[in-house]
Amino acid sequence: MLNDIYTETSEHMDKSIEAMKRDFKTLRTGKVSTTILDNIKVDYYGNPTPLNQAANVVASDATTISITPWEKTMVPEIEKAINEANIGVHPNNDGDSVKLFFPPMTTEQREEIAKQAKAMAEKAKVAIRNIRKDSNNTVKDLEKEKEITQDESKQAQDKIQKLTDEHIAKVEDTLKTKTDEIMKV
Repeated sequence: MLNDIYTETSEHMDKSIEAMKRDFKTLRTGKVSTTILDNIKVDYYGNPTPLNQAANVVASDATTISITPWEKTMVPEIEKAINEANIGVHPNNDGDSVKLFFPPMTTEQREEIAKQAKAMAEKAKVAIRNIRKDSNNTVKDLEKEKEITQDESKQAQDKIQKLTDEHIAKVEDTLKTKTDEIMKV
């Protein structure tokens, strides 16, 4: 019973870290990546469709992303979606495709993006702490219902705290790695 709680707690905390890593992929680092466009959806025959499912998205060099839609009629829609997404560049439409030219990042931009990464990490930490709280409440309920002893409850809460500490450390390590990547010129 307690092992199920530990397993479930760990799995939920792992998912919080994975969500943070997915969020990190949308942040720009020194070299431009197509993942910066992952959250952009285009109107494709009335349906909001992820950009990479309506076009071929390629990082042609360190500062350029080229977007070639499956259908040429989609070029204006893609241009509009990118403008609305406000990712820091304006799309260049050549009739057949859309190109995004990212200027080299300034120190201020790097610091701002590092702040965004820190905020994403804080969000993950809050999620992990909420998972800890829920798990501890489940353990306390078991103790109230006399399904486990007070000592078992204390041990279970200690183990949940240990899991929390381990996952918070993973968040910190991942944030440090991402911040280093962002700040590297």
